[in-house]
Amino acid sequence: MKALLCTPYGPIDTLRLEDAPDPMAAAGEVVVAVRACALNFPDALIVQGLYQTRPTLPFSPGAEFAGTILQAGAGVTAYKPGDAVIAFAGHGGLAERCAVDARRVMPLPAGMSFEQGAAFMLTYGTSIHALKDVALLQPGETLAVLGAGGGVGVAAVDIAKAMGARVIAAASSKAKLQLAQEHGADALLDYASEDLRQRLLALTDGKGVDVVLDPVGGAYAEAALRATAWRGRYLVVGFAAGDIPRIPLNLALLKERQILGVYWGEAVQRDPKQHAGNVRQLLQWFTAGSVRPQITEQVTLDQAAQAIARLSKREAMGKIVVRIGT
Repeated sequence: MKALLCTPYGPIDTLRLEDAPDPMAAAGEVVVAVRACALNFPDALIVQGLYQTRPTLPFSPGAEFAGTILQAGAGVTAYKPGDAVIAFAGHGGLAERCAVDARRVMPLPAGMSFEQGAAFMLTYGTSIHALKDVALLQPGETLAVLGAGGGVGVAAVDIAKAMGARVIAAASSKAKLQLAQEHGADALLDYASEDLRQRLLALTDGKGVDVVLDPVGGAYAEAALRATAWRGRYLVVGFAAGDIPRIPLNLALLKERQILGVYWGEAVQRDPKQHAGNVRQLLQWFTAGSVRPQITEQVTLDQAAQAIARLSKREAMGKIVVRIGT
């Protein structure tokens, strides 16, 4: 099969499209013929050895994908060859075929394309876990979403609106803000040209926002935390800006603010029942048209490395999907 391989950890431009052995399903696994694989910021980190996990070399990036079952290993009874599925494997999706733990697979919902399926679970799973389980976001509260034009940001806007919150979308360009507005954002903030803290306070009549969802980090983190209300919640989702901020803890003390980490992948393993409930809710919203993956670009497998590089530079909006099988 063809696969985009990371052979040594290093720069993204060292990824190569090469021939690789066909995977075989071990006990408890399925082999998926990949039809589409979505790209995410962790794909850029994992090939550089900068992510929380370091797969055994060589490996293919590509955390989430959709396709059809080719083979079911011993003990797998929920899936059979030909079933259309979504998979969240952590890596391995940027290949024509991928072996994955059957517990990380779910049926592709009716009415959802392979491309939508590939682009759905990581960003929407992360965002519903962050907002519902961690922040306990309530109807009528105000949420500020940083990086609102990215995959997690767009998903957070969708989900927060479905939960009845007011959403302030913050991003670094008019195009990204327009995308967030198309998904229902109530107010827009361009932090490339506006003071983030002052604008958030102005948009909340000086009160501050109830919740901040931050997948960006860097220089915007402290300003966003300073713009939270009494007992505001600041969600640490990621560091797309590249820098992990150092937050003065007195900011938490002064208004009884909470700084809350969001680690969706680990939460899925620790509380599968909660995850299953979140998936059911997401699929209900998808069927109702309340949430929809924003696929802004589709590329081929031989173009995937360049697309990952653009994603790492924060040049992408929404979700980039790699088309693989036919």
